[in-house]
Amino acid sequence: MLAAFQPERLPAALGSLWERGVILQDASTSLWRLLCGLALAVVIGVPLGLLIGFSKPFKWASTPPVQFLRMVSPLSWAPVAVALFGVGHAPVIFLVAAAAVWPITMNTAAGVAALDPLHMRVARTLGATPWEQVRTVVLPSIRPYVMTGVRLALGIAWVVIVPAEMLGVSSGLGYEILNARDRLAYDEMLVVIIVIGLIGIAMDALAQWLLRDRRR
Repeated sequence: MLAAFQPERLPAALGSLWERGVILQDASTSLWRLLCGLALAVVIGVPLGLLIGFSKPFKWASTPPVQFLRMVSPLSWAPVAVALFGVGHAPVIFLVAAAAVWPITMNTAAGVAALDPLHMRVARTLGATPWEQVRTVVLPSIRPYVMTGVRLALGIAWVVIVPAEMLGVSSGLGYEILNARDRLAYDEMLVVIIVIGLIGIAMDALAQWLLRDRRR
């Protein structure tokens, strides 16, 4: 492997991948799967975090299973995902969501715990319905916590998506690493790894900017 790898060939490998449209196509596919999995994690994680934060009985009842599931590597669910969904986009999205849901859930619950009870009492005094209290008091207050959770989830999900795309799919950056390895094209494999790292840095920088902008 080491003998086959020649660093000076990286520019040519990058040019070859670019001309074949591999970089843009597979990066777009991976990002689409990432966004789908992240959206699913938000849809599940935010309501679950609200329940944990507001309901003490639910918090006590859910703590053992939540802690158990948090400690299981998302990739451990890979055989289950393939058995349930087959091969293709669905199992990858499932694994991304399984990795991303817990940071969002825990940060949402932390945001609820940090709410000022006085704000809730004022809203109730003014006659706000439970939904109006959630919409006008809770959600604006916990938004920084949720966004921090999404940023953490984004980094975890991007790490998980690469091995998840090695589960029989035929597209995505993870697949390209396997494909390059099987063809002994180690220069192309390193190019894909570099692209993955650069995209991850760009996404984290964007998430930091959005988080900072919303806190102003």
